[in-house]
Amino acid sequence: MQALDNLTTQNPLLDFSGLPRFGDIKVEHITPAIEALLKNAESVFALVVGAEVPATWDAVVKPLDDANELLGRAWGIVGHLHSVADTPELREAYNENLPKLTEFWTRVGQDERLYAKYKAIAGAADFQTCSPERKRVLENALRDFRLGGAELSDAAKERFSEIQEKMAALTAKFSENVLDATNDFVYLTTDLDSLKGLPEDAILAAKEAAERDGKSGYKFTLQFPSYFPVLQYADSQALRKTLYDASAKRASEFGKPEWDNGPLILEILKLREEESKLLGYRHFADVSLVPKMAESPEEVTQFLRDLAKRARPYAERDLQEIRDFAKNKLGMTHVEPWDMTYVSEKLRQDRYAVSDNELRQYFPEPTVLNGLFELTQTLFEVEIRQEDAPKWHEDVRFFTVYKNGAAMAHFYLDPYSRDQKRGGAWMDDARGRKPTPEGLQTPVAYLTCNFPRPVGGKPATLTHDDVLTLFHEFGHGLHHMLTKINEPSVAGISGVEWDAVELPSQFMENFGWEWGVLSRMTAHAETGEALPVALFEKMVAAKNFQSGLQMLRQIEFSLFDMRLHSDFQANGTQTVLELLETVREEVSVIRPPAYHRFPNSFTHIFAGGYSAGYYSYKWAEVLSADAYAQFEETGVLNPTTGKQFLDEILSVGGSRPAAQSFKAFRGRAPSLDALLRHSGMDEASESAVSA
Repeated sequence: MQALDNLTTQNPLLDFSGLPRFGDIKVEHITPAIEALLKNAESVFALVVGAEVPATWDAVVKPLDDANELLGRAWGIVGHLHSVADTPELREAYNENLPKLTEFWTRVGQDERLYAKYKAIAGAADFQTCSPERKRVLENALRDFRLGGAELSDAAKERFSEIQEKMAALTAKFSENVLDATNDFVYLTTDLDSLKGLPEDAILAAKEAAERDGKSGYKFTLQFPSYFPVLQYADSQALRKTLYDASAKRASEFGKPEWDNGPLILEILKLREEESKLLGYRHFADVSLVPKMAESPEEVTQFLRDLAKRARPYAERDLQEIRDFAKNKLGMTHVEPWDMTYVSEKLRQDRYAVSDNELRQYFPEPTVLNGLFELTQTLFEVEIRQEDAPKWHEDVRFFTVYKNGAAMAHFYLDPYSRDQKRGGAWMDDARGRKPTPEGLQTPVAYLTCNFPRPVGGKPATLTHDDVLTLFHEFGHGLHHMLTKINEPSVAGISGVEWDAVELPSQFMENFGWEWGVLSRMTAHAETGEALPVALFEKMVAAKNFQSGLQMLRQIEFSLFDMRLHSDFQANGTQTVLELLETVREEVSVIRPPAYHRFPNSFTHIFAGGYSAGYYSYKWAEVLSADAYAQFEETGVLNPTTGKQFLDEILSVGGSRPAAQSFKAFRGRAPSLDALLRHSGMDEASESAVSA
């Protein structure tokens, strides 16, 4: 470490004394920092696998974890900047170093000497007396050694390593292609009449976007805050179709060949197939499920099909209502895919006398944040304060979480959409909780969203869906930040089964429907008036509007993902799109046009951690709805129940199986009842539909 210490003043990526020095980090720092940290990790690795080093936690696990943590933290900063502040130079440095890290981590995960030492530690007489957290760390490590190819022959290990490096490059390229294709599309118009129906905020945002480019008129892009209001509100069917088509064809053969993700999908699937066969599994879905709650692809598929069967009558009713309304009220004899969102919004306004845009005026971002923080303080007895810290963009804010007056965690909030930032919303960890000689290292999280920017000199306003997204990502953040576990690999979200990791995030969304919460986090953008009760009641009445269609959409994605990684043969005659059509034939009631290339931008499974795991959203929603039901039973703002959720779910992280944590909180195994009730699909609703 002495060599690293000497470099910290020259290279901010090697300074681990505090928060990342975002203001000082430059592209030219990346490669020297990663090379220095790799050299350090290599030397520690070479030391701990030596025959003279005893197979003990302190001699093997701790020094290796310490070295890997530094490497992971620095690379995490680089990866984060690659996602939120991408430039050609940064991308080049990222892709230059990615193979080096992949090769190192793969090699460590396959090393027979290290594997033997971990097995010896787990088999030692004192293993049964070590902490539950360390037992969990060792159990996970032994599992990961097996999944990492540690038991393969030398030749198979070499091929396995090649697969990992190739897949890392392909998945990074997949994500970059989606970002590039998204940013490449621009629709510029000077015809204000063609924008009829759009909210004033959306028109003003388009005008300011054009002005930033030094142009007159109105600029629209495929960034969600620009794209979605067009589909939802624009009276011009031609305008809706233009943006719909551009989004549908992103990163496909319809655009620039170098951005076509079609060939990458097949390459990724072929490599995953080969990897699973090397490890002795039937297919990649089996590999993916080893560290998850679900026992088998068959169990997941049955779960999804059961949900689809329950949701289908509601989805069919939803679709028929759209068609009837379009014909009878809008004079549309046929509803095209680019009309669905528009007609749905008109129907919602007609039925419930409430629109997303009307509600949005009551959710200024600063007021929403204050309400979210107040809720967190009530439930979990923590305080959140905005403070100063180096940032990667002027939009970013930094906060510290205090417990009993002491700082226990921190997070960055990067809320707005912009170029060079990938779409969607996510939470990632910048640093984990860990005891050090200097004291406790507190967790740090990144919370990233893509909300509309402030326009007209006023604070940004959020749709209610945006509010739920913020609650969702903050739930992930709480899971990471409120941990009490001191072993980083099972603290917070680390080590949590992937199909349970969405429990805290989806759980937090429920509070976005509670009057006792929303009444404290609304203030009309013009008048400052709180959300009226009457408008809230309309909003709640519309809560399950088209819930059948929404659930079938998620099931379609999940079943496609699971079948793609279990039934599909990448070298076979069936194409990916043909498989998707068979899934739609089984569970969907809406079909997009034949030119839609949804898989080409499905970054969750081709560039994220959700391959053969997208079902996790619905799986964890069962857990989160049932967990929230306990708050409904005891009082949704009950701090006693909040403390119980903190103690049994949030604070324990991945230190024990998620099923045990859920049972410790709920007192029983999870039930599907709460999810169906929250979705309007319980027995009472079923009776209403059948009638």
